[in-house]
Amino acid sequence: MHRLVILLCALCAAVLAENSDDYDLMYVNMDNEIFNGLHPTEDPTPCDCRREHSEWDKLFIMLENSQMREGMLLQATDDLLRGELQRLRAELSRLAGGLARPCPAEAGLAGALEELLRASRDAGRRLARLEGAEAPGALLEELRRTRAELRALQGWAARRWLPAGCETALLFPMRSKKIFGSVHPVRPMKLESLSACIWVKATEVLNKTVLFSYGTKRNPYEIQLYLGPQAVAFVVGGEENALVADTAVSPGRWTHLCGSWTSAEGRAALWADGELVAAAVGKASGHVVPEGGALQLGQEKNGCCAGGFDEARAFAGRVTAFNLWDRALRPEEVRAAAGPESCSRRGNVVGWGVTEIQPHGGAQYVS
Repeated sequence: MHRLVILLCALCAAVLAENSDDYDLMYVNMDNEIFNGLHPTEDPTPCDCRREHSEWDKLFIMLENSQMREGMLLQATDDLLRGELQRLRAELSRLAGGLARPCPAEAGLAGALEELLRASRDAGRRLARLEGAEAPGALLEELRRTRAELRALQGWAARRWLPAGCETALLFPMRSKKIFGSVHPVRPMKLESLSACIWVKATEVLNKTVLFSYGTKRNPYEIQLYLGPQAVAFVVGGEENALVADTAVSPGRWTHLCGSWTSAEGRAALWADGELVAAAVGKASGHVVPEGGALQLGQEKNGCCAGGFDEARAFAGRVTAFNLWDRALRPEEVRAAAGPESCSRRGNVVGWGVTEIQPHGGAQYVS
């Protein structure tokens, strides 16, 4: 009996111990559930706002700031370009409107054209700066269209007054064997290659009308550029080497002509208003233009009689920007020589505005 009592006591103690462990476990689990549920009155993981950003954080912040600045810069550039383009268009419209108004006298027309040329050159330089900047595709295309309109307007003015960028021209008032301009090159005329360019506004073109010529006693026709009723011809070494283009020069209209030649292959080219109109090889191959001759504008030396000029071949009209180089110009250089700043480009053998050109027999400079 005594043993039975002891056994029952031990069994009760074991049951109580087991219940106590379950309670403790339940209590612990309940506590965990309360803490894991984030009690509203407590903050188990307080924020340390004073901690420093990591290197990655700093990198992402820099990238975000850079993208924001880039966006702002692009927007500002776009606004600036569009504003400048609008001002240019307004200026072109104003110039076109001014040209549409009748001018009461020739002096009024001259003043209007001078203003037009000055304003168009300024607008051209501004457009060049804009095209040099990085601009969106649509805006850049609009700038190019505006430039094309500006060039057309400059061409209109150049045909009626002086070519853009030129301040003076040499006037040949009539066809006469006494009227010409003598040119004194700054370098010897011994040439194995050359380029000669000139702006011309003819009063009339009859038969062979000589713009310029260079010749010696042995060969009066070393270099020539002359007009025909429906053609332009460029000569080096003699008439048998003439390069002819079926291009008519309209009387009363400014036209830019340029001829180039190299001795090595006899390669010759002829350009009108910056466009290639004739080209050939085998023209005076191996020839060297000799020095010691006479270079003149508006006439052909020894054209008919010994030492004289031929009135039938004399030029009447105006010329400007006559330049001569001792090399063949590249196509882009020829186009630039025919462009709005043609008179600022000077040859190294003859440079318009710096080389002495003496008028004779009634020829005179006009501005």
